[in-house]
Amino acid sequence: MKKIYFFLTVLLLGVTLVACNTSNDTSSNNDGEVSGGETAGKDTSGDSINEDEITPLSVNKDISADGKIMSTGPNGEEAISATTLELTVEEIEKIRKGDYKAAIVMHYAGNDWSTAQIDGLKAAFKQMGIEVVAVTDAQFKPEKQTSDIETVLAKKPDIIVSIPTDVVSTAAAYKKAAEQGVNLVFMDNIPEGMEHGKDYVSVVSADNYGNGVAAAEIIAEELDGKGKIGVVYHDADFFVTEQRVEAFEKTIKEQYPGIEIVDRGGIADPEDGLDVASAMLTSNPNLDGIFGVWDVPSEGILAAARTAGREDLVITTIDLGANVALNIAQGGPIKGLGAQLPYDQGTAEAILAGYALLGKETPSYVAVPSLKVTKDNLLESWEMVYHSSAPQEIIDSAK
Repeated sequence: MKKIYFFLTVLLLGVTLVACNTSNDTSSNNDGEVSGGETAGKDTSGDSINEDEITPLSVNKDISADGKIMSTGPNGEEAISATTLELTVEEIEKIRKGDYKAAIVMHYAGNDWSTAQIDGLKAAFKQMGIEVVAVTDAQFKPEKQTSDIETVLAKKPDIIVSIPTDVVSTAAAYKKAAEQGVNLVFMDNIPEGMEHGKDYVSVVSADNYGNGVAAAEIIAEELDGKGKIGVVYHDADFFVTEQRVEAFEKTIKEQYPGIEIVDRGGIADPEDGLDVASAMLTSNPNLDGIFGVWDVPSEGILAAARTAGREDLVITTIDLGANVALNIAQGGPIKGLGAQLPYDQGTAEAILAGYALLGKETPSYVAVPSLKVTKDNLLESWEMVYHSSAPQEIIDSAK
């Protein structure tokens, strides 16, 4: 089986604010704090909060709590919605008296998905009175992440929030942290051999299955329930991308019998989208649409469609990156997508760390609801995802 650490990290490059921001350029950082390695120091997100300013802490109240979370966890765990998590004022006041410290150990910190996660974590930790003593960037390298964890442990954090670059080779380092009494909260995946309640607090992810369903519904709506389509999938043994593709294909087959999946192509690298889609369009010149497993390879699908003179091709994907958002706003081939909510995922991770500090029971797997994005709700969706307004070019195009 292929090593999966590259694939795990690469799939999250889908959320991109700046075109071509998929390189390993660690000079792109969060508030100048992440620079390719461990960075110590207090949270730089602002001054401490006065006690009379403390409010209950939860994820964005505008996120709909009505929809069922469709994803399961890495080990088949039933999902608890992040919308159910909350710390009361009294609980936050108790946490603030503990003088706790936290570290954020990223797989990669040079893209906007990571930046949004870090922003959500830091804002929540700030409200909880928890000092962020380090933010690290493993640069996709498991050996570097292992070293980062060792360095962070020397700072004696009470909490580590992290996404493993490789669930096998980093496991020993995480287990060492757990044995030292650190409360571990994971993003998206769990190191091999670790047990909930014993070794880690919880794992938090997006509802990737739900996002796959959203992408299927959009392509079906655009094709009026009829046509031939292709699927560009992630050729890796990783449950997040597998759930997306499974959800998309199952929804098409079970709910839209007039749509036929006639071709499938796997990518090993996000830049493979162009070649895979080009081959698909050559073999199937009358193809009506293509689903891309996340937005970066879908940019390659878009380029292939343009080269083939197929501006009529319907493309859907997952993750709201700037390039795909602009194409949606312009009325291009990319008609919509299912979006993750990384800022709120960070908030949920911080709340779960707070639960652990308070001795509260924690769910094994938490998911942030999916978000169906089309041109009609593009600008509101951008604000939901990033907690900020869309770039002006996207705003102008959408209007």
